[in-house]
Amino acid sequence: MMLRAATATLAAAALACSLAPSATAAPARDRVPTFGEFQAATFRDVAGQYVVNGDETIGSTRMLRDYYDEMVASYEAGDEPSTQLIINRIYGVDDKWSATTARNLTYCVSNNFGSQKTNIVNAMANGAAQWEAASSGVNFTYVPSADSNCRTSNNAVLFSVEPTYTTQYIARAFFPSSSDSQRNVLVNASSLMNSGSWTPGNIMAHELGHALGFRHEHTRPESGTCFEDNNWRPLTPYDSSSIMHYPQCNGTSSNLSMTSTDRAGIRAVYGS
Repeated sequence: MMLRAATATLAAAALACSLAPSATAAPARDRVPTFGEFQAATFRDVAGQYVVNGDETIGSTRMLRDYYDEMVASYEAGDEPSTQLIINRIYGVDDKWSATTARNLTYCVSNNFGSQKTNIVNAMANGAAQWEAASSGVNFTYVPSADSNCRTSNNAVLFSVEPTYTTQYIARAFFPSSSDSQRNVLVNASSLMNSGSWTPGNIMAHELGHALGFRHEHTRPESGTCFEDNNWRPLTPYDSSSIMHYPQCNGTSSNLSMTSTDRAGIRAVYGS
């Protein structure tokens, strides 16, 4: 999740909410940026991926253009998303794992975390356990034997957890529909361990929520800010305290903890 820069809407040329103790939502401007301006303002991560909405990846410039065009069309038409935890949609279909894969979400934690590795292992275990406790249809499996070669190209695991030293975010994740080369969770370990009231486990649970297909709750119209796009389907009533809702986007949680509504949402997708 992006935990530093201030949030902005499309009209402010950022399209990305951030999460930081002092962050506030930036107001929209009247002029919609050109694609070139939007592209230039969008952080580009490893392997050329763009990071939008704080901690979600877009794999290519072409895909970023598609994303931009959808946002501009929605913005100019004055559309708002449906008012009814939310799941990502790809071409009108829920972005989720098959039942078999959801029960075997294997991952490694890179040895490159060095002295911080134990902290990352523990944070991942805590975050995974929160979703597993909510749905028996979900199971994350840590594969330590893959840690020495923990990268997206390692076919022994579904995804990798790797270090990053960028100050653009504390952690960022991927969606089930992401290509194999994008299936990693990048973590700034030092920032993760010094995030105030947001515990490392809760932050990683938020990221794993994206890995399960869940979107930011604050893109709903009820939040009144931080709109991202319309590519989602509601699973529960709006929850301003959701683990997937940034506090500075009119959220009401102080510690990014999981709620009963979050638990109901995952059960709606992956079973009880």
